[in-house]
Amino acid sequence: MQAIVTLAAFLLALGVLVSFHEFGHFLAARFCGVRVLRFAIGFGKPLFTYRAQNKTEWVLATIPLGGYVKLLDRRNSKEVVEPVEALQAFDGKPLWQRSFIVAAGPLANFLLAIIFFAFIYVTGAPQLPAVIKAPPENSVAAKIGLNQGDKVVGWRYLDAKEDNMPLFGEFEPVPSWNSLRWSLMDAITGESGFALDVQNPAGVSSVKTFYAKDLPKISPESDPILALGILPMLSPLGQWDELKLGPLDALAFASKRVWVITKVSTRLMLGLFTGNTSIKQLGGPLSIADMAGKTARVGWQPYLAFLAMMSISVGLLNLLPFPMLDGGQLLYDAWELVAGKPITTSMQEQLQKVGFILLISLSLLALFNDLQRYISP
Repeated sequence: MQAIVTLAAFLLALGVLVSFHEFGHFLAARFCGVRVLRFAIGFGKPLFTYRAQNKTEWVLATIPLGGYVKLLDRRNSKEVVEPVEALQAFDGKPLWQRSFIVAAGPLANFLLAIIFFAFIYVTGAPQLPAVIKAPPENSVAAKIGLNQGDKVVGWRYLDAKEDNMPLFGEFEPVPSWNSLRWSLMDAITGESGFALDVQNPAGVSSVKTFYAKDLPKISPESDPILALGILPMLSPLGQWDELKLGPLDALAFASKRVWVITKVSTRLMLGLFTGNTSIKQLGGPLSIADMAGKTARVGWQPYLAFLAMMSISVGLLNLLPFPMLDGGQLLYDAWELVAGKPITTSMQEQLQKVGFILLISLSLLALFNDLQRYISP
């Protein structure tokens, strides 16, 4: 039964994330007057095909590991484009419209994450309070004077010019440990100082300032949050706070959360290429399926939060400047903007081969990491 739930949750996650991503491309193409030949979820032999009146084919295929939107394009030698249809061809549109269509897929994923998080906040979500346990000895928090039971109620970033200067400005409320954790990761990965408004168990308030020069560095060998020393004190579910917001406040809070997660994820992703982040953190289909199953068994809110996180990851992954990804096409568009002419078809074909090798290599590495986690003793 557990395996069935895991498989179902994994397939549902793929279906939702891929469908919304491709639907972003579809809507942008239709908005720009480009004819969509096929909207496909999955690859391989079609299981279901529907041909709409506008001649768009809607396809559900056998291999649910992706999808695509096929647009009318005169550069495709396999397609015969009649002169009357030329105005509906993708390659005949202005550069900004072509770039908008390409970027709409990742943007749709970020929008989906905002919608999922906002729905969670509107319905009300239990949140672990931002109460910290005793900081590890020699951690930054221990040196600054944080103690077990201190509750973080406010947060603010420090400007570079404020480092080692008196603190001014208002604090943002900290509604939960999860919110504080993402702010901490944003500060550490962005090498930005911050200040905490803290209340001890007796209710006495104080301000603890963490300057950028004192923050731990991101490295493959250490946990930066552990080195910082700000760790949550676990408490029974009955003592958790409920975060419940109105629709507009939920959308604003969710947008801010997605922005912070996107910034942190981007920096960690760049760290894979600079050596600051361990490649062992790459997860493949087994890791995704495992997390999908675990969150689905806990409840619909954790599963929805998982989908939001995965949607952000899908959006970021597709923006990588690799040929065969949306980011690669946007890189071609940037070349065209600077050079005044599009990159040649032969060059694109060569870059496609390089991009395919890179993607396969990353996929195999992620799968190897999965096997190390779940199969190796």
